[in-house]
Amino acid sequence: MPTYISLMKFTEQGIRNVKDHPKRRENAAKGIESMGGKLLHTYLTMGRYDIVAIIEAPDDDVAAKFAVITGMQGNVSTETMRALDEGEFDRLLKSL
Repeated sequence: MPTYISLMKFTEQGIRNVKDHPKRRENAAKGIESMGGKLLHTYLTMGRYDIVAIIEAPDDDVAAKFAVITGMQGNVSTETMRALDEGEFDRLLKSL
């Protein structure tokens, strides 16, 4: 299943209610699972982004839908990227 990296920044609402984050993370995991994906890891980060989430999704449409649904909650803004693992990258290089 394709892997995606989502970089997130707390909104004013999100940081004001940051103590609710564990429940929001649990709901996000259930949400992506209901679409056939999986929330693999989340990390609190220091710097430009507050959270990095690693997810698997069946395809780009599901990953995009999950990013939009997450943003609609108003607690974080997201920037999501498709990530190719080493095997996928090697296959791509061999096709050049």
